Parts: sequence; structure tokens; C-alpha cells
Amino acid sequence: MTKLGIMEGRLVPPEDGRFQCFPRNQWESEFAHAANVPFNYIEWVYDLYGHDVNPLGNPAGIERLKNFIESTEVCIRAVCADYFMDKPLLRCGEQELEERLQELARIFRNASAVGVNRVVIPFVDASAIRSNDDLAAVRHALKAAMPFAEETGIEIHLETSLRPAEFAKLLDSIPHPKLRVNYDSGNSASLGYLPANEFAAYGDRIGSVHIKDRVLNGGTVPLGTGNTDFTALFSCLEKIDYRGDFTLQVARGTPGDEVAWAKQNLAFVRGYWHN
Repeated sequence: MTKLGIMEGRLVPPEDGRFQCFPRNQWESEFAHAANVPFNYIEWVYDLYGHDVNPLGNPAGIERLKNFIESTEVCIRAVCADYFMDKPLLRCGEQELEERLQELARIFRNASAVGVNRVVIPFVDASAIRSNDDLAAVRHALKAAMPFAEETGIEIHLETSLRPAEFAKLLDSIPHPKLRVNYDSGNSASLGYLPANEFAAYGDRIGSVHIKDRVLNGGTVPLGTGNTDFTALFSCLEKIDYRGDFTLQVARGTPGDEVAWAKQNLAFVRGYWHN
């Protein structure tokens, strides 16, 4: 059943001037804010900036997360593993890759303890796939990571900036049921990709959706003001009988007004998706 959630950090003012990061000083308050909107879940951010204090990284923190989930009925269905933006699973040496895979395994084990069903691994921006060597490295890393998915039951969702045909080819090289696509509406619009072409290439592998709007070759803007064709996107989703989740990863509004802004953006999505 489709659930609606929000990216962690979007319900509190930005920290340290960062657009998206683990909110080191404010994460606890997001559960109550999410319940207020209401959202079904938070997509948890695990990044290098906050990894030393992220509750997902230690047993005591995991118990605190369980308590918040129980008291607010806001779950954590996904982890956005931005850690691998700073320490990507490509363009690194063998020892570095092994250390990064060990960190990914730890994320899977800990995420399983709080009920997560997917880990989103981004291959965009600093971690973008830029060459055939990068593609080979990513295939190698993902094949090494698939046992983590099998052991925990958690899916790996890939977010990439690859052209549709290239992305489909990568997916076809690893035909594992636990490897799926995280479709990012804003990133696709910024790259000039058309939903119809993307869904034709790999629509059957789409497992989750990040909702945002961006301008062509530019940054994130409020929903409905950029180049994302939401009508086409939701039409494509209906055609494949999409049953996955939507995570709002939208442009930030006025600091201090995050909950009202989230309610406005949630209403925007519900205007297109009635399931």
C-alpha cells in the first residue's frame, strides 16, 4: 500500500547552512512534526555529516528510534544513504571499497531493527556514474552488496543520473528482485528526461519515488514552478499500477514554517495521486 513520507530534515530549519543533512540537533522533534502534517513515515538520512551522532548508528539510538516510532506512529520506511555521496562506491581503491561496503552492511543491519524496507543509494552529483569504468565499479559494488539485502529483506533502490537506456542496461546486468529504482522527479526534469521514456526503459523496476521539482539544468524549486511534468509522471505511475511510496524531497520554504510548508506540498501531491 502506498505511503506518503518526507525526507528527514525538511520539517526543521536547515542546519549549518546545508540544504539536506541529518539534523544533528533537531532530529527528535521531526517525529511529532511528521505526525502533525500527517506523514506516514520519515525517510531517514544517513550521511557523513551526522554519522557520529546518528541514532541509527548505535544500539542505544536504535532503541530511542523505536520509542519515537511507537509513540508517534510515524515509521522509518527508508534510509537515504547520502553517506555514499561523500564516500562513493566507485572511484576508490580496494581497501576503501571494502570499508564502505562494511558501512553499508552496518546500515542494513541497523535499519532492519527499526523496520526499514529500502535503502536508497545515490549515484548523482559527486557520486555520479561518468564512464564505463564507473559502471563496472558500480556493478561490482552492488553485486557485493546484494547479500546484505537478502539477509535483511531490505531492498536497494538506486538513484542515478544515467540516461534511461543506460540505467536499464545497468539494471539488466543485475536482475535481482531486491535491486530496484528510486525515481527522482526533480532530477529527471533537470536532466531533460521524459517520464514516458524512463518508464518505458525501466518502469517495472521502480520501487520508490522522490517528489521534487527542478528547472532544466538547474536547482530545486517549489512544486509546480519547474520543469517536472507531474501530469505525465503520475499518468506513467498509474499505467504501471504503482504501489510504492512517495517521499517529499521538495524545495525548502521559510525557515521556521516547515510544517505548514509540508502540509501545502502534501496537498499538491494528493491533487495528483488519489490511491
